[in-house]
Amino acid sequence: MNMKKIKQELMRKSAEMLKTMRQRRSVRSYKSIAPPIEVIENCINIAASAPSGANNQPWTFILVKDKNIKSLIRKESEKIEKEFYEKRITDEWRNQLSVLNTGISKPFLEEAPYLICIFVQRYHIDKNGNIIKHYFPFESVGIATGFLISALHNLGISCLTYTPSPMVFLNKILGRPKNETPFMILVAGYPKDDYKPPELAKKESKDYLIIK
Repeated sequence: MNMKKIKQELMRKSAEMLKTMRQRRSVRSYKSIAPPIEVIENCINIAASAPSGANNQPWTFILVKDKNIKSLIRKESEKIEKEFYEKRITDEWRNQLSVLNTGISKPFLEEAPYLICIFVQRYHIDKNGNIIKHYFPFESVGIATGFLISALHNLGISCLTYTPSPMVFLNKILGRPKNETPFMILVAGYPKDDYKPPELAKKESKDYLIIK
């Protein structure tokens, strides 16, 4: 075993991976053309391979492609956004969001071919009717969502993490039980040819990496 060659190969692969992941951008304008649904399913299956507290796998992924359901989700989301921008947002928050050019209107919820609605299962009920608590469910679903975003990006599929608050309307629209809490809407598809994401600077490693 040549450790020098192994180290060199690891350095090469990690540098390539870093370059690829640094190219990821959130997208807010989508083509109607859809990636094969089987590819999205595989990405969700990758997400479901993530580690979770006590291996409870406390996630539900609802893959929405139906136009009517997407329209309902947009309608309810924009109600939440209207209240947020007109009543709840602070000046500081508004200033931070200004570089993203966001607002009440969310056309991407209907433009994109897929909405992946992610839910946290706070507990489940076993075959005997007992309530089984899930440990660290939000952390576990967060890890799985990271897997999903990475998988999509590595296949050339763009996405947007969207979290209107509160999202309880998703339970009603998608028929989810009370033990499930909406975590995120992950918008997925291909960006329009003329879409240009905002130029956002990332922190340098010296600002977040500490080695001891």
